[in-house]
Amino acid sequence: MKSLVFTAIGPDRPGIVDELSSVVAASGGNWLESRMARFCGQFAGIVRIEHDESQAEALFSALQGISDLNVVTTEPEDQCPIPSETVTLELIGLDHPGIVSEISRALADHSVNVEKLHTECINAPMGGGSLFKASAALGLPEGLELHDLKGKLEQIAADLMVDLKINGEH
Repeated sequence: MKSLVFTAIGPDRPGIVDELSSVVAASGGNWLESRMARFCGQFAGIVRIEHDESQAEALFSALQGISDLNVVTTEPEDQCPIPSETVTLELIGLDHPGIVSEISRALADHSVNVEKLHTECINAPMGGGSLFKASAALGLPEGLELHDLKGKLEQIAADLMVDLKINGEH
């Protein structure tokens, strides 16, 4: 079996996941993991499957033939690396431009990988404007001390006037 990762983007409608999973199953593929969401009427998904290499052409063709979806496929490296340590980050504060940029720059400077990221803007209680919320799973590189990363992120959070929590998972 060979690994395949594909992305699918297009106008949201009922049945997209069924169509994708039916194509994978019809080719004898095994659905391993996925992340999918609806944003402003658009569907976006990323899926990792295993498939029989002899079915590759038919699988690619069938995926790309699903109407109104832009499907892009790639064959990842044989190994999917797992970070040595994962931590969670939670952030909330008044929304303003630059929050994601400042935090992600600090993460990149420390070679931290963003494994998952969820962001949203919500109405602040009692008409106080918009709140920006973010939650992330972060993969730490070997040798990075969590307290060093926390210190840097807490400094940025203070400058941005947002609340930030980092919790370690082992």
